Amino acid sequence: MMRDTKAVDSESGFLPVSDMEDGIVDGGENVQYLFPGVQVVEVKELHVTNPQNRDDASSSFSSLGSDGSADFNAKLEECQERAAWGGKLEFMLTMIGYAVGLGNVWRFPYLCYKNGGGAFLLPYCIMLAVVGLPLFYMELALGQYASLGPITIWRLNPLMKGLGYAMVIVSWLIGLYYNVVIAHVLYYLYSSFTSVLPWTTCDNDWNTVHCLIPTDSEFKKNESIFNATLETTTTSSPKLNFTRTPSEEYYRFNVLAQNDSIDEFGTIQWHLALSLFIAWLLVFLVLMKGIKSLGKVVYFTAIFPYIMLTVLFIRGVTLPGAGTGIAYYLKPDFERLLDPRVWSDAATQIFYSLSACSGGLIAMASYNKFDNNCYRDSLIVCLINCGTSIFAGLVIFSVLGFMALEKGVGIADVADDGPGLAFVVYPEALSRMPVSPMWAVFFFIMMATLGFGSEFSIIECVLSAIGDEFPILRKERKYNIAFRATFCSVAFLLGLPMICNGGIFLLNLVDYSVGGFPLLVVGLVELITINWVYGYSKFAENIHMMLGRQPGKYWFICWKYGSALVIAITIIMNIAMYKEPDLDDVLYPEWAKSLGWLIAMFPIVVIPAWFLYKYCRIGGFELMKMGVKPLPSWGPISKSKQRQYADVESSVDKRLSNPAFARLMGSNATTVTECSPASSTINLIRSKNLSESDV
Repeated sequence: MMRDTKAVDSESGFLPVSDMEDGIVDGGENVQYLFPGVQVVEVKELHVTNPQNRDDASSSFSSLGSDGSADFNAKLEECQERAAWGGKLEFMLTMIGYAVGLGNVWRFPYLCYKNGGGAFLLPYCIMLAVVGLPLFYMELALGQYASLGPITIWRLNPLMKGLGYAMVIVSWLIGLYYNVVIAHVLYYLYSSFTSVLPWTTCDNDWNTVHCLIPTDSEFKKNESIFNATLETTTTSSPKLNFTRTPSEEYYRFNVLAQNDSIDEFGTIQWHLALSLFIAWLLVFLVLMKGIKSLGKVVYFTAIFPYIMLTVLFIRGVTLPGAGTGIAYYLKPDFERLLDPRVWSDAATQIFYSLSACSGGLIAMASYNKFDNNCYRDSLIVCLINCGTSIFAGLVIFSVLGFMALEKGVGIADVADDGPGLAFVVYPEALSRMPVSPMWAVFFFIMMATLGFGSEFSIIECVLSAIGDEFPILRKERKYNIAFRATFCSVAFLLGLPMICNGGIFLLNLVDYSVGGFPLLVVGLVELITINWVYGYSKFAENIHMMLGRQPGKYWFICWKYGSALVIAITIIMNIAMYKEPDLDDVLYPEWAKSLGWLIAMFPIVVIPAWFLYKYCRIGGFELMKMGVKPLPSWGPISKSKQRQYADVESSVDKRLSNPAFARLMGSNATTVTECSPASSTINLIRSKNLSESDV
């Protein structure tokens, strides 16, 4: 059989697809790297190298007839069937519930007053416009365009698939400790169904001699007498020179049974273990059917917190001292804007508040219709989220103003953030209100719904990402339910160390490690990958296909330059101003600090690790070996020695020759390239340089 050697492509070294009568090519992700210029036309034969997969492959393609490509596409579409939201409102409520969480209530108000009050809103809004909103819109558009989860979506750039794994790892870690916090909320909730709140007195089994009830001005007198007595009688033990409120002792010694450090880890607290089990059981029941069940629950979890916030706000502003607290919260201190830490806190809070770069936005948007207006959705959700943060601050500080007036101290003496605000300060303020158990029930129902609203979406992000990687988990209902049940069970077990006596130290360490560097690094790499490697112009065309218009200049500037620059500066500032983690001014031991860095680096390291793994799998390692070999011009400069050197090199090369690499690089032998069975194996039967015997 005569073949025209002129048809060989001069650049790629392969015959055009139209000339490949016996050639068999598929769309495996390795083809574009090993054989540039090869186009996919039709699958005629499937060759499976793994015998265990041969029967599965044969049954999957047994129905391929004369029109093989059509049947193949039909089967491909069947495999890619994906659930969808029941309606537009379901998606919007899910996104609001995902973005608005516990951080809006216990983190933002404290950051605001600490960083200049109302002046902090300026850097916060700037960071929202430059970083938060562009990232939010970009991830929604990306997920909606491809209808894939945060891992599988990196078909966009297979070498950067580690970015998807990093996102899912971050979501997984957040989901683990977030549900532990929800378990604390649940314990407070059912402890509030009583006539007298248990954190209002000092005569309980868990109270110590340091407990004092801050009822009125007599508190200051008793405190000074108590401290003076301790100073004269226990000079050798400075730790005794302090007092605690009943709410603080209730949280530390009854709820947590907290030890003094993470070194004293202790045992599991079974009342919290029961709460944690209930929390994970609710997560499983809601997510058992994926977004079909989640889309119904969000009508409650996304709306109810706003009803409770409004009720608590109305009650708060009617309390004496509320105006002082709100003024303290919003009073601007513009000198604080000169502090770089304020701007760094604003940028970090944007990531924390909008839940960007953790894969959830991509996962939720992947269930949208292709032509959904994700641009409008991004604006609405971001504005609602930030408005909720500001509104929650008004609710919190109106009550703190009342509490400060009751105790006769300043606002700064009662303000706190994180668990200290939710489980110590605010419950104490609630106990001072008439009909305090009712208000406590309202508050902790609000906290539980806020927490679950975010937790459901966080875990669904992880589950959908794994389901996209292993389609059988979502095709068969029984496999899907079993997988989700197993995941929630394992997550429950992994959360048990955080409810031991020293578990609060571990929880704080995980929160501190995950919420900073990993999210910032993922955001930076994601921006570069999409807008520089994949290309802004391609991404803009993708958006044009969905919305009928391309992004404006504002998005071009933010996506290509502004957002990445701000995130890079924030990373540098966080490194320069790094503060070691602590809990209640108790520093962590060296081993715990190392553990924190391992947690922080775990999702980050996955990105380059996958890149190197994939690069080597597609021939990069062999290419690198070729790159470090001497050039043909290398050798003795003397012509008399060059012949001798060439003979030596030839004999060495024959001993160390690699036939597999020779086939890979396209030698005079028939080239057979086999991809992994998971993506289907191909046989490419053509030679790069046709020998005389082929003509």
